[in-house]
Amino acid sequence: MVKQLRNFEVVETGYVTPNMFRVRFGGAEVTAFPEGFAGGYLKLRIPLEGDAVAVRTYTIRHQDKDGIDVDFALHGDKEAAGLATGWALDAQPGMRLEVGGPGQPKPLPAADGHYIIAGDMTALPAMSVNLEALGPDASGDVFLEVQHEDDIQDLAVPKNVRLHWLVNPVPGGDPDLLVNAVRALDWPENLTYAWVATEFEAMRNLRAYLRGERGLGPDQLYISSYWKRGLVEDDHRTVKSADAQETSAA
Repeated sequence: MVKQLRNFEVVETGYVTPNMFRVRFGGAEVTAFPEGFAGGYLKLRIPLEGDAVAVRTYTIRHQDKDGIDVDFALHGDKEAAGLATGWALDAQPGMRLEVGGPGQPKPLPAADGHYIIAGDMTALPAMSVNLEALGPDASGDVFLEVQHEDDIQDLAVPKNVRLHWLVNPVPGGDPDLLVNAVRALDWPENLTYAWVATEFEAMRNLRAYLRGERGLGPDQLYISSYWKRGLVEDDHRTVKSADAQETSAA
């Protein structure tokens, strides 16, 4: 798939929950966008002064023939917003944004066993897409870290998939929250796959448990950090790359 830059038009904005904001993009270049990339990612090119841009990575929460929805997790009020969330909160219908991509989704493999899925609000769009794609007979435990009880969403899941909502008002402030919840789970004998995406330190803790203690290899585990507390995306990418090299060399 050849990735290219496109100009998307804002058609609608609004809150999904108090700490999740959605921008719906439309227009001719969205209509011509390749199909089947819900759960994949876009590179949003946020305009700065002059001709400069800052590139930020966001998941395609929903895609149909007329539009693409992108959800933005809000880590505090507008004054605390980063470049992308600040842009989203100010976006008005008719505004345009240059966008790169698409990047490939990271779906759950189809199988008959049990799934363990864990993530925070930055991963909730991708997690939601994956959950919606599960077959009716799937089973699993899903651990979702949100900032407030009002951020709990009504997700469509099979009857044998259990949702565990964990409230943490300070994103990234409790990197043990998710791993402790997963540790408390009765380990399934028929585990098919574990899928994890969250803050960097929380990811490292989950990786130590799932890969180090439980022995899950790449065929059973997808794990990634989507952000690092206190760092912008470019700096997080540098830390993430160094961590990957260190881990592969170990």
